Amino acid sequence: MTKLSVNINKVATIRNARGNNVPNLLKVALDIEKFGADGITVHPRPDERHIRYADVSELAQNIQTEFNVEGYPNKRFMDLVLSTKPHQVTLVPDPPGVLTSNAGWKVKENKSLLEESLGELSKAGIRTSVFMEANTKDIEQLALIQVDRAELYTESYASGYSSDKEEAIRPFMEAAKLTSEMGIGLNAGHDLNVENLAFFASSIPNLLEVSIGHALVADALYFGFEKTIAMYKNLLK
Repeated sequence: MTKLSVNINKVATIRNARGNNVPNLLKVALDIEKFGADGITVHPRPDERHIRYADVSELAQNIQTEFNVEGYPNKRFMDLVLSTKPHQVTLVPDPPGVLTSNAGWKVKENKSLLEESLGELSKAGIRTSVFMEANTKDIEQLALIQVDRAELYTESYASGYSSDKEEAIRPFMEAAKLTSEMGIGLNAGHDLNVENLAFFASSIPNLLEVSIGHALVADALYFGFEKTIAMYKNLLK
């Protein structure tokens, strides 16, 4: 069964709005684990507008399932993950001021940066992943680097799902087939929700993990985290 990692960035956004510790990010993360999630994902940004670098250190000491940290591999980010050693680090090609992740890596153009960063992470015993768009030309370039997994950027699938889900899933099935042939594990995330998740997961048989934040937290405002996590887990069966 595909694992569910819950991105708690939006919980941190709510906390930061009032400048105190309500909601308590660590307690929410531990409750999410208790309610059945398979992991916790965070993506600290340079401006710390939601997840703070101190949050990563605290979470790393307490997460019992899987801890996945996403981000651009500048020195500050690499120092953070190498010191906290989460289970998985997902490298994302985000420029400093970007609102949300909106593109995958162009591996050939960033080969030196990726090689150096992935090598440091692997040496530290951290599972590596890179954020990729679902087109075969980009996926083929993964052969240029050593990486454990690729996380497919699923915005195009989510935006095309309502009009033609078969066409929307097609490039992701092709990307999944290619990563499997290359011996690279497969994750996915971005704009997956209760409407489109089941079809995606059932169409990608080698899907190891999905990372879902915005939609899941929004659903939890209505249903609570316990019921929402159960609902998403059921969609992954």
